Amino acid sequence: MVVAALRGALGFLTRLPIGHEKGAWEAFRRTPAAFPLAGYSIGALLAVPFVLPIPEPTTTFAFILTVYLLTGVNHADGVADLGDAAVVHGDREKRREVMRDTTTGVGATLALGVVLAGLALAGLALAALPVVAAAGIVIAAEVGAKFGMALLICLGDPAHEGMGSQFVGQGQRALAGPLAAILPVAVLSTPALVAVAGAALSAAVVGRWATRRLGGVSGDVLGTANELGRVLALHAGVVVWTLS
Repeated sequence: MVVAALRGALGFLTRLPIGHEKGAWEAFRRTPAAFPLAGYSIGALLAVPFVLPIPEPTTTFAFILTVYLLTGVNHADGVADLGDAAVVHGDREKRREVMRDTTTGVGATLALGVVLAGLALAGLALAALPVVAAAGIVIAAEVGAKFGMALLICLGDPAHEGMGSQFVGQGQRALAGPLAAILPVAVLSTPALVAVAGAALSAAVVGRWATRRLGGVSGDVLGTANELGRVLALHAGVVVWTLS
């Protein structure tokens, strides 16, 4: 069950050619712990640029390319949709209507720009750290970002019928699995612990905003929690490592 769920998670969260069979999808959909578990493998792959003997700016560029070549743009699309919804004056239905609009507005452009700038600056800071420290923070950030998604899945309510509603609303008891899944990286070091906590905090803020402004958690909200969680976790990890 766990292996199938992990395959399904990797198939859904990345562009890797695995986990696309129906059984893996169903196992993944019912197993919130598969999100942070998949974060270990994804984080390890994202850390590869920091191992290469290349200049720091090139490492940063390679890191950004690796993020989106590996994970795709579905979550970035969620950031764009929520960015447009955030700048709309109106009720929940108006915000949802804007999110369904295929036109890219100022809010979407600004939100994506902030995420990309945050990712680039984090990559540049990580490139200046020892390889082991940089890799550890990248892995912790990815596990934390995926834990943030699991947090919203377990504690949130679906905003509407859609992709997100297939995951969201599993209840507080389901959170035990994701909490157990993050322990190995959370106890690795103080920067890793802070990175995971930062991603979780980011997801909680996004979830609270979405519940108040959109009526619940959707697929776009989960994607935004992942992207913002990754950026905040990377910066938090670097800051704590630098100060320690």
